[in-house]
Amino acid sequence: MRLLSRVQSLLAFPRWQELKTCQRALSTTMSRKSLDISGIYPPLATPYNKDESIAFDKLELNMKKWNQIPFKGYVVQGSNAEWCFQSWEERVQVVRETAKLAAPGKLIMAGSGCESTRETIRMGKEMAEAGAHALLVVNPFYFKDGMTSDALVAHYTAVADQSPLPIVIYNVPRNTGMNIPVDSIVRMAQHPNIIGIKDSGGDITRIASMVFATSSSDFQVLAGSAGFLLAAYNVGCVGGICALANVLGEEVCKLGELAQSTDSQAARDLQLRLVGPNSCVTSRFGVPGLKAAMEWFGYYGGPTRSPLQPLSDSNSQAMKSEFQKSHFL
Repeated sequence: MRLLSRVQSLLAFPRWQELKTCQRALSTTMSRKSLDISGIYPPLATPYNKDESIAFDKLELNMKKWNQIPFKGYVVQGSNAEWCFQSWEERVQVVRETAKLAAPGKLIMAGSGCESTRETIRMGKEMAEAGAHALLVVNPFYFKDGMTSDALVAHYTAVADQSPLPIVIYNVPRNTGMNIPVDSIVRMAQHPNIIGIKDSGGDITRIASMVFATSSSDFQVLAGSAGFLLAAYNVGCVGGICALANVLGEEVCKLGELAQSTDSQAARDLQLRLVGPNSCVTSRFGVPGLKAAMEWFGYYGGPTRSPLQPLSDSNSQAMKSEFQKSHFL
């Protein structure tokens, strides 16, 4: 009886409870940090009807085709989703519907970034409930002068501390007008719930430096474009989130496969063919170009949401010429 009483008192002791809490937290963090995000993801374009409402029936049609491609998963509410033109409820609803439509085993990475730390945390929690497996968090950028390394580290640390899902940093200088400093990324990589970054800047020297500096942190780097995907793999990236994969998903996945094989010539040849079309659906013609190209390959592209304008006839012809030169049309 004395032994039983002693065991019960130990179990009731606050330090024992603290130890159990710490063990549970450690187990959760370890499982988050070990989430494998390697592979190819399309950052899905949001389908709109003519009245600019979200066309969920067209999303279902597109998902049926995308589910046949060996993607690791889907990025929902990335830049190509036009998330900045959507309401809070729409952003969450698109994540929920995509998670329902995704084939089993597909990883759902949801773009939850907002300008304030508080709203980013709240959005992440709602997207977790909607079915996301990881969160892609773009940095705040409206008050650029205030977004110092310390401010960014504080922001991402607070978000990661309170997130129920692993965090992937999103660096997209073309849209934010700033590059997240490498030194702050190295600091953030130490956080057990910050597992990687999507870098869309295209600076391979910077990406290589980042891979090297975070190599001891279980930190995964994803290329943000198919235009430099082979080079990114060559310096240690584990995959890519590529707008072109909305259109040429099989080919982008094939490049990822070849980049990790011994067939360097085939990898180089395919990469060179993808450069022109990739530029068309990203830096040259943006989301309107991407949606036009989707129509050519049997997907529903549909209109953009205002104030974005549809692709002009002359730009459409220029883009089609690029796809033809690369033998995709």
